[in-house]
Amino acid sequence: MAAAGLFMGHLSNYVLFTKTLTAQQFTALTVIMVIARIFDAFNDPVMGNILDVTRTRWGKFKPWIFSGCISTVAVVVVSFTNTLQGWSYVILFGVMYLAFSVTYTMNDISYWGMLPSLTSNADDRNKLMCLTNIMCGVAAFLCGLIVPTFTAGKRVIGGSAVTAYAALAMLFCSLMLVTQSLTLIGVKERPLPAKSAAAGNVSINAIIGVIKGNDQVMWNGILLFLHFIVYMLVATMAPIYLYLSFGYNGALTSIFTTAGMLAASFVIFLFTPISRRFSRKSLVRTGLSISVTGYFLLLLFGSFWPGNLSEYKFYALTGANMLVGLENVFYLILLVNIANCVEYNEYITGNRNEGIIFSVRAFVSKLGMAVGLLLSMLIYLAVGVLGFTNRISEIENAVVRGEILPDAKSELIDAVIREVSAGSANALLCFLSLIPLICLIVAYVIYSKKIILSEEKYDEIVRELTARISPETVETVNA
Repeated sequence: MAAAGLFMGHLSNYVLFTKTLTAQQFTALTVIMVIARIFDAFNDPVMGNILDVTRTRWGKFKPWIFSGCISTVAVVVVSFTNTLQGWSYVILFGVMYLAFSVTYTMNDISYWGMLPSLTSNADDRNKLMCLTNIMCGVAAFLCGLIVPTFTAGKRVIGGSAVTAYAALAMLFCSLMLVTQSLTLIGVKERPLPAKSAAAGNVSINAIIGVIKGNDQVMWNGILLFLHFIVYMLVATMAPIYLYLSFGYNGALTSIFTTAGMLAASFVIFLFTPISRRFSRKSLVRTGLSISVTGYFLLLLFGSFWPGNLSEYKFYALTGANMLVGLENVFYLILLVNIANCVEYNEYITGNRNEGIIFSVRAFVSKLGMAVGLLLSMLIYLAVGVLGFTNRISEIENAVVRGEILPDAKSELIDAVIREVSAGSANALLCFLSLIPLICLIVAYVIYSKKIILSEEKYDEIVRELTARISPETVETVNA
């Protein structure tokens, strides 16, 4: 997750601060990223269908986890260790970005698709989802803490962002190889059932049919789509806003990001006990309300904080970001809902289709991130961010070539940052706050009106499915 997080969450910042690009080249990169994300999104259901028909001596999921892991590592390493500039880099970027769309899909769909196959018990599934997300949260926490701290500012590895990103790519890819090996060796899949009558060759019509025929998959997918627009927009734009407002200091960005992740981790650790005590609908209402408040405070503090107290402005924004992080309860509930849609699909169609249903999570997440990334890049062009980041990139690469001493780098970059107008920084903040706020309000309206797969409904479905298999056993238990 750390290696993929570096690629998906920090590649745009790597480009901004290590590559010198014209507006045309930056636009080309933006088009490549959006096309690749959309291709990736449509590739996910195909991978899910492939999973549904996969049968090997090593199981249904592990071969794809293994091959996806190895190929993803190769792509990430090349993406962060090259020294190309201009159109040559644009071409390499396009090849690597499209390759990542294929390699990580193989790994991600098969990994998450394995989860609902391990248990059908609601409490056990909540625990499993919670534990998996804790590990993902640890990886995201490490990314959010380590990457800004050691790629910008006084603690940069090797004296330049160029060398720092290369070193971190090697580190995170090594961790990915080790941790995924633990899954491959230590997790045992349940015995595979025979192929269902609906299984066959990969068919787009079959994929669309499963998704269209399951209204809860569709609506939960739309909600995940909104969540990932917000996620990508904030992850991409927040560091740039902080750099332009408070200086080229990765430590401040790490504090800001880590504070939000700590709040999100708090939700993960408490999710199992609070999900037993409160309904998912009430948790969604509470989590989204707090998060919307956080975005409103970000906008308020960033725009109207008194000038004579400006040294405390960063900490006020960080506190608001902690409220934003509590939205993670909404994401966890959507993951549980998607997992529960497997039984719902079996209830209404007779087929589980785990691979296709879990591919919806990856499908809409990548589609949502594509939209969030597109919005971010368009905002950068509109606000004029590229003019400042190109100058910083030239300084970073001059350090690698030995033309500028690392000690002199900070002073030169600070001079560039001082030229950024308050209006440009505030424009970034407005987009960073208002777009997520609107998305989350829309998400709550959809959840409250369209999601019917409550705890009670899911239990009813499981009892019905059990009765279909062994009516006599269910009658005995009920008696």
